[in-house]
Amino acid sequence: MALSIGRTSSPAITAIGIVVALVAIIGTQYLGWEWSSGQFVPMLIGVAAAVIAVVVVLTRRG
Repeated sequence: MALSIGRTSSPAITAIGIVVALVAIIGTQYLGWEWSSGQFVPMLIGVAAAVIAVVVVLTRRG
């Protein structure tokens, strides 16, 4: 999958992004999660997504 900045992303990173988006949608729509309410699970998912994003950026920079 070509990104707008000319790089290609791996299918694994795309799959992780889709899973995180689905968890966020299901959590807010069906589980009553509020991302700024101090609940543990949404905070944990947000922190994990941020850590994964940082790792991906750092490993792609070489």
